[in-house]
Amino acid sequence: MHPKNRMEKAVALNAIADAAETLERKGTNPIDVTNFIQGAREKLAEERPDPETYAKAATSAYKWAKTNA
Repeated sequence: MHPKNRMEKAVALNAIADAAETLERKGTNPIDVTNFIQGAREKLAEERPDPETYAKAATSAYKWAKTNA
């Protein structure tokens, strides 16, 4: 991943963490906070994909499928 994209992703992850902490301080249900975090991270992954991570995951999935078939 390009360093600029990596930095933007790190900033976005910090923003998600800050928003989750704000929700917790307001007394939001923990399940709702968890759902918020998951949804925000999924959206971030769609907007800022990481080809290297995807390639590693695909290779691992292929190896697992091959050994467990």
